[in-house]
Amino acid sequence: MMVTMKVVGLGIVALTVSLELFGWFLSRLRPRRTLNEVLFFPSKVACVEHTFTPNSHHSCCCSLPHSVETSLSHLLRRILSASTSLDVCLFSFSNMDLSRAVLLLHSKGVSIRVISDKDYSAITGSQIGILRKAGISVRCDGSSVHMHHKFAVVDSRLLITGSLNWTLTAVQNNKENVLITEEPDLVKPFIQEFQRIWLLNDPAQNYQNIKLISTVQEA
Repeated sequence: MMVTMKVVGLGIVALTVSLELFGWFLSRLRPRRTLNEVLFFPSKVACVEHTFTPNSHHSCCCSLPHSVETSLSHLLRRILSASTSLDVCLFSFSNMDLSRAVLLLHSKGVSIRVISDKDYSAITGSQIGILRKAGISVRCDGSSVHMHHKFAVVDSRLLITGSLNWTLTAVQNNKENVLITEEPDLVKPFIQEFQRIWLLNDPAQNYQNIKLISTVQEA
């Protein structure tokens, strides 16, 4: 009788383990759901300190509402999810919370490149100079038309795009939209567009072009 009970018990354990392993195997075979999200602005005004220091036990003492999920805090988390690279292409960049996120990633060793419109990179409040001073690679589009893109690519896999300029006014006052997606067919063209503009505004290449033009004119 005891032997029979032990055999049955072992059989139940074996069956349980087999079912768990089978479930794990099926989960590995099941395609992972592609991330697609939409955010709308203006965002609720709330403290975003918990977004930057989620593991901190110290509570923030500011007067804003705390632990509130907002469009801005969600956007910040997606940006802060970068582990290897972040490419940012913006018409205007003056929001200090978004700038803080980029600087934090830079301090962690994430490779960051930023493209901005040449006319709006030097306006009052622009974060472009601060990013450049921190050692982040920044290029300003030198074409005769505005560089009006507003997008970012995280780790070459996640696209953040929409009408939102990274400014305080856009985040808190304007009716704006942001699309966040991992769809490869959507991410890839934005990677290519960023690289095209980045190379087009290579200072070394522009210097060579100016030098070549001067040489031709002198001849």
